[in-house]
Amino acid sequence: MLRIRPADDCRYDMVSLGEIMLRLDPGEGRVRTTRSFRAWEGGGEYNVARGLRRCFGLRAAVVTAFADNEVGRLLEDLVLQGGVDTSFITWMPYDGTGRTVRNGLNFTERGFGVRGAVGTSDRGHTAASQLRPEDVDWDHLFGTLGVRWLHTGGIYAALSTTTPDTIEAAMRSARRHGTIISYDLNYRPSLWQAIGGQPRAREVNRRLARYVDVMIGNEEDFTASLGFEVPDTDGSLSHLEVANFERMIQAVTKEYDNFAVVATTLRTVRSATVNDWGAIAWSAESGFVEATHRAGLDILDRVGGGDSFASGLIYGLLKTGDLATAVEYGAAHGALAMTTPGDTSMASLKEVESLVLGRGARVQR
Repeated sequence: MLRIRPADDCRYDMVSLGEIMLRLDPGEGRVRTTRSFRAWEGGGEYNVARGLRRCFGLRAAVVTAFADNEVGRLLEDLVLQGGVDTSFITWMPYDGTGRTVRNGLNFTERGFGVRGAVGTSDRGHTAASQLRPEDVDWDHLFGTLGVRWLHTGGIYAALSTTTPDTIEAAMRSARRHGTIISYDLNYRPSLWQAIGGQPRAREVNRRLARYVDVMIGNEEDFTASLGFEVPDTDGSLSHLEVANFERMIQAVTKEYDNFAVVATTLRTVRSATVNDWGAIAWSAESGFVEATHRAGLDILDRVGGGDSFASGLIYGLLKTGDLATAVEYGAAHGALAMTTPGDTSMASLKEVESLVLGRGARVQR
């Protein structure tokens, strides 16, 4: 299915390429009324690397850029606490006011019941959005050092007119050196609206998709980013809806025959704090495989659930090579990540494996 480089030949099991922002979290309150925030780090691509390092114990690094000021150093400290290698962070000189370069901020409240989660990002002119292809020695990273897996995605692709070029340079080098490439479409309308909207999103993502081995996304992502329509559904994770997703994936893989694996989370939002949660994946060898369906899953903080699904899926593929096992790891890890605050997972491998095996939430003493 996937020809993965041997671990002994590579310094890193996985490298992510993307922006890391400082998340300011008002806890149970609202951004508009709070007087205090808790600080976390987070980013769609980075969260996957951190999950693979902290939960699954793999060797992970991140390629990104920070403005060299106190906020950038705080972000570095948070990344270091997560165990992710910071050797490939580019530090850009700070101009004193942030006119030309700065670090991204993300104000995110969790939502509760009928009140949905709300995110307000403040990420214009960020260092990561200005990272250019020539700023990183890609052949040294993927060739000399060796990387088994590269992960990036549509959030980073949307940050500027140059980030798609940076992604493409990384993908070209990764492919030359036999590194598996995964990509999470992660369509965010707010990120694309000022640079061409959905037509630009499709142009960029369809261009980058040609390099991808493992494509990840939900139904909105595949429609908005690649132009594949999902048939009408009744809003539930029914057999009919799963069948509709299967038809969509068949259409996707017919056009993109380079996709070895396609995976999507399945989520029905009952309220901000109760979701139905599942996942489905496809490969030519395995066909369609579906994770354990978890109806009425209690949610504390839904941000990062999809990223944690991706890290569990990648771990399963690296560890076992079996897609059915991998999608179970992904769905279980995503479910656990949404039981704790912040963008990144606080789960352990033992907890993930326990949930995969169907064990309950009884007190462990």
